[in-house]
Amino acid sequence: MLYFIILVASSLQDISAFSSSNKSTITETTTSSTTILQRRQFLSSIISSSIIIPTTIIITSQQQPANAAVRDPKTGILLPSVGEIESSIPQPWDEDDNPFTSLSDTVSFSRLDASDDKIFYAEPRFVEHVDQQAVESMTSYVTDRLLRNGDSVLDLCSSWTSHIAPGKLELKRVAGLGMNAKELEANTALTEWTVQDLNENKHVKLPYGNDSFDVVMCQLSIDYLIHPLEVMKEVARVLKPGGKVAILISNRLFLTKAVGLWTGSDDIEHAYTVGSYLRYCGGDFGDIKAEDLSIRKKNGKERVIVGDPLYVITATKL
Repeated sequence: MLYFIILVASSLQDISAFSSSNKSTITETTTSSTTILQRRQFLSSIISSSIIIPTTIIITSQQQPANAAVRDPKTGILLPSVGEIESSIPQPWDEDDNPFTSLSDTVSFSRLDASDDKIFYAEPRFVEHVDQQAVESMTSYVTDRLLRNGDSVLDLCSSWTSHIAPGKLELKRVAGLGMNAKELEANTALTEWTVQDLNENKHVKLPYGNDSFDVVMCQLSIDYLIHPLEVMKEVARVLKPGGKVAILISNRLFLTKAVGLWTGSDDIEHAYTVGSYLRYCGGDFGDIKAEDLSIRKKNGKERVIVGDPLYVITATKL
């Protein structure tokens, strides 16, 4: 029997704003320890208070007014102010606030479409999933800041592009792991590729040896993983000591394939959630940070995001 999470929102556009009715106000600075605690409590509450019933989604109009300053004009999704993404990661972390200790996989990582992912990804999609300026920002970050000459790289949840600018780096190895063979075959940045469904088995095992890579990156896909803690623990295993993981996220997604924990929260919670995956997966990650890579322009007193947002959460294997 299939089970889906009940999402409480006033419309599908407001699904990402659902968290505002479950948390206290987040101010534009979002730097106090109180705010960080509120964020932890929110993530715990969405895990503990979600309700499941067989194959049903209930939508209600009890959405409370949003607290963030700006909404995306295209989607209605709440957008963070300057600095909010960076301050979403607690400094320091408190082990007593691990939001996943009482987690129910059935609730928090259920999806509207629980069918076999091999069906969904059977046909190749040779398209970008964010707009052109976000693609350019992602390519610039990956090529100019994340990777270095001589690196061995794993592109996790890879497809037809890894957003590595051609001709700018001499990389030792670029392994791609994804869901569609035709997409991976078309990716000219890859030196090797493997098809593997990371959602197929909770006891996931990446097909690489210990300490194999200098960098593991995952682009616009973490929201589809139903076993993210297990996958991140495997990421730590295949990273070399001192190696870096970079998880790039936006708020554009295939709604039916994203997990309930993701669709029920906004961009600030998304960054905190990914940081929590890295902190609490048991993979011995440190120096967990989040950065807003979005393009912004001045609008009154605010510098607001224009186009599709882009964020990165990074950590280093100790």
